[in-house]
Amino acid sequence: MRVLITGNMGYVGSVLIKYLKKEYEDIRIVGLDTGFFSHSLTGTDFLPEILTEKQVFKDIREISKEDIVGVDSIIHLSAISNDPMGMEFEEVTEDINQKASINLAKLAVKEGVKNFVFASSCSMYGSSEMKNPKTELDITNPLTAYARSKINTEEELSRLDSKETIITCLRFATACGFSDRFRMDLVLNDFVTCALTSNKITILSDGSPWRPLIDVKDMSRAIAWAMQRSILNGGKFRSINIGSETNTFQVKELADIVSRLIPNTTISLNTEAPPDKRSYKVDFSLFKELAPNYQPKVKIEKSVFEIINGVKKMNFRDKDFRLSGYMRLNAIKILLSKKLINSELYWVK
Repeated sequence: MRVLITGNMGYVGSVLIKYLKKEYEDIRIVGLDTGFFSHSLTGTDFLPEILTEKQVFKDIREISKEDIVGVDSIIHLSAISNDPMGMEFEEVTEDINQKASINLAKLAVKEGVKNFVFASSCSMYGSSEMKNPKTELDITNPLTAYARSKINTEEELSRLDSKETIITCLRFATACGFSDRFRMDLVLNDFVTCALTSNKITILSDGSPWRPLIDVKDMSRAIAWAMQRSILNGGKFRSINIGSETNTFQVKELADIVSRLIPNTTISLNTEAPPDKRSYKVDFSLFKELAPNYQPKVKIEKSVFEIINGVKKMNFRDKDFRLSGYMRLNAIKILLSKKLINSELYWVK
């Protein structure tokens, strides 16, 4: 089995490569990444890409037929990866997250790729006033450019004449956990880093929004299911919520968990902040039905302990970490300031 992973040199891809190589002896992995975060190694002494058959450095907007020849499955992770980046680079977010994704899917169909896996997001549910958790059939309410790019891409993929290609859109809960390219701009990762560097968790909202979470290891398990899914297991096209009800918390509950596991940690709520409308509970019953052997295993406490161990191994003590390159938007701004990339986020050559 030969698999192409786009965006493989990021937070999720670094974990995914090791997981797939461990689980599938015969797998051959090709990585394709523009390299924005390739230097941001955390807690590892070797490049995860050593495990790939081939590593291609390329912008996803420039992908061609030659890049996918002989590939059985495509795992498409490459994206402008969060709300702050989407707000700063709205047009680029549409170009990369939506237009480039559809172009890649069309190439995959044309070349007869068996499975196309799109990393989508539960953030498309936005603000949910429903009492019941959101199912895949419920109306979405994307509040940000990032969330809009995900639902718009899903809608285009659903209309695509996919011929023999099976398309799966994985609507992931909020990612968490440690990685060889750790991100600190995710809610649980942020809280643990706060507690370790300053013994204080600063919540930028009133803490009331609901968030489902999923560890990067469990994201990898779901991806492994999707990359080999058959048409009998969900149909030719399927959007599916990925996560678990047991890992769904209010933001302030997450802070409480972290403060309990890291002694002498205080919590600061910003009660004066405008309400964070991004609040939703999600129904994961379809995922349980279709993929019973690939369900999340990592409880939130284990994710916290692994982040603690990872950050300590990094010897990271910067209280101003929200200004560091471990926040994705900051990393991009550093590249811009050094004139290594332009305003459209292409490398300056």
